[in-house]
Amino acid sequence: MAQQAALRKKPAARKAKEEKLYPFKWEGKDRKGTRIDGVLQGENAALVKTQLRKQGILVTKIKRESALFGKRPKPIKPLDIAFFTRQLATMMESGVPIIQAFEIIAEGAENPSVGKLVTQIKTDVAAGNTLADSLRQHPKYFDDLFCNLVESGEQSGRLESLLDRIATYKEKTEALKAKIKKAMTYPIAVIVVAVIVTAIMLLKVVPSFQEVFANFGAELPAFTLFVIGLSEWLQSWWFVALILIIGTGYAYSQAHVRSKPFRDFEDRTLLKAPIVGDIVYQAAVARYARTLATTFAAGVPLVDALDSVAGASGNVVFYNAVMKIKEDVSAGSQLNFSMRATKVFPSLATQMTGIGEESGNLDGMLEKVADYYEAEVDNKVDNLTTLLEPMIMSVLGILVGGLIVAMYLPIFQLGNVV
Repeated sequence: MAQQAALRKKPAARKAKEEKLYPFKWEGKDRKGTRIDGVLQGENAALVKTQLRKQGILVTKIKRESALFGKRPKPIKPLDIAFFTRQLATMMESGVPIIQAFEIIAEGAENPSVGKLVTQIKTDVAAGNTLADSLRQHPKYFDDLFCNLVESGEQSGRLESLLDRIATYKEKTEALKAKIKKAMTYPIAVIVVAVIVTAIMLLKVVPSFQEVFANFGAELPAFTLFVIGLSEWLQSWWFVALILIIGTGYAYSQAHVRSKPFRDFEDRTLLKAPIVGDIVYQAAVARYARTLATTFAAGVPLVDALDSVAGASGNVVFYNAVMKIKEDVSAGSQLNFSMRATKVFPSLATQMTGIGEESGNLDGMLEKVADYYEAEVDNKVDNLTTLLEPMIMSVLGILVGGLIVAMYLPIFQLGNVV
């Protein structure tokens, strides 16, 4: 019987995978006769009409949007997955059946790609698959940690509470990533703008002044000659400079994707970087504590939980440290002693972990550790942004102001020539 049931499930699951949803633009009237329109995902126009009819909408016109000339589908971001998890957890805690919850989420999704993904998951679950197995069909959006926690919730009968914890974990993790990105994006963006402005002045503004200087009949200041020489070189070899910039960017991206030793070198270097290194370090500690607290609270054995924590660490230094901790814990050592032995984790984190082990509230203490270091990262990012603003303005002033001074310096000396 079990084999027959499994055989029945496989064609259904395969059929669900083969289903394709397309955007249909429709116009119609509601029950009050008001004209309305919108876009809805569906397999074909007839099914879309049926779905709208169930909502009390009489369709007067429907047309499938062209994939060639229509809008490109919006990508699904990690924040979309966090929001989906929070919605599903809230609805299931309120007693809404899981299939109906999927339908509500799919219809209300602002991103059509999210609606399509949720519909595919709903179809798999309706075909008899578990939620964890349905999520595993989409590894791009649901990693092993996410799926394992959902599976643990289904097996223990605590799926609603586990989804709530997963939603909190995803929200906190994405907020932490956003803070790190904020700390690094601002100075990089300003530097890029400064380089572009400087290049435009060297290519367009300096040559105009150079024509004026040619009629002076006097020796130009050394600083002005240096800027003119730089401008002439850039006018002659700008394509070489552009190729070097693009080539360096491409080589870096390929090395980052293809070379693990290069990524490991990046991780170690980033932790040692001034100012930013401290932010990255505390963010890694917060991520370690948050992930371990979530998996341990879900009932996952500590040794197995450490595997998930190592994968979610996001830094090779912490990955190696967590794998060493796993070996020590497997041999019977306490978690806080193993953490201290790695010499990677701060004393506050190890001490609070020890208190959690002694009191039997390890997941609660780890959450407090995560909250503390997330708050520290938030404060440091704000302080860094405040500190960088005047520094960046000073650099921009020196670059642009230096070029202007170099161009006007001979004019200031014009009286000596006359």
